[in-house]
Amino acid sequence: MSEGSPGWSSSGEWDLARVTGLKGHHRIAVVIPARNEEATIASVVREILDNLGDLVDDVIVMDSLSSDATAAIARGAGARVHSVADVRPDLGVHAGKGEALWKSLFVTDADLLVFIDADLTDWGSHFVTGLVGPLLADPGIMLVRGFYDRVLNAGSSPSLEGGRVTELLARPWLALHRPELGGVIQPLAGEWSIRRSAFEQLPVPMGYGVELSTLLDIDERFGLAAIAQVDLGRRAHRHQSLHDLSAMSLELLVTAERRRRRPDASSAAAVVEPAGGDDSVALRLPTLDRAWTVREVMTAERPPYASVVG
Repeated sequence: MSEGSPGWSSSGEWDLARVTGLKGHHRIAVVIPARNEEATIASVVREILDNLGDLVDDVIVMDSLSSDATAAIARGAGARVHSVADVRPDLGVHAGKGEALWKSLFVTDADLLVFIDADLTDWGSHFVTGLVGPLLADPGIMLVRGFYDRVLNAGSSPSLEGGRVTELLARPWLALHRPELGGVIQPLAGEWSIRRSAFEQLPVPMGYGVELSTLLDIDERFGLAAIAQVDLGRRAHRHQSLHDLSAMSLELLVTAERRRRRPDASSAAAVVEPAGGDDSVALRLPTLDRAWTVREVMTAERPPYASVVG
């Protein structure tokens, strides 16, 4: 792994005209994983389709077992919609962000993949051009991770800090165990892009560990020079409760520790089996009446796509 920090650029450097001129033969898909996001999904889809129709070949919403109208609204907005339940059901059906991204490989042949969260409220189509630009300009770049000023509450001042899980778990863990990645400004950012040829070689956590796993595995396989960062300006989205963040932190800790313990963490055999041989871990959370609630947190990982279809 290389020393230093991943290089970064501003989304302003990747305007639509420049990025379209670089596109060439590449096919670009924007994949939006969504679970119960009926309030925001249409605006996210329309922002892309209305502004990037000549650049983006495919806008895909991967519906993660939503119980609301997310799928219907996304389809009405113009996206191609797939439920994770309908994509290779023979391989099992699970909710989870990583599961949705992994299954998207089965429904698009695009060679450049851009992942955008479904709950964005303060953003623009420059997210997509900024994220795909470095992949088009430099064939040595495998992964592009966005960073931005986070708007924590309506009317509040923006901050360059990552989210609570980033600052309290991911960044300290990276400082201890993968210091070469300490220059990644927001390692858990939900907006990122990757070459299909790289992504299909990686094991993928079914849940929230997918952002951390790709960062660690791309660094392990290709080195720090294969990772780029793009300043996307500012971003706002829905925030989660502390109990939800506790479950997310557990997923991330399993993802990170699994890779720390094994000498070839990015190999297919190294991470197919969940920690302890189980697909989930029971997380005990206290309630106001001094009792406990138990939450099963998914820790399983999908094997590399290439090993499934190959």
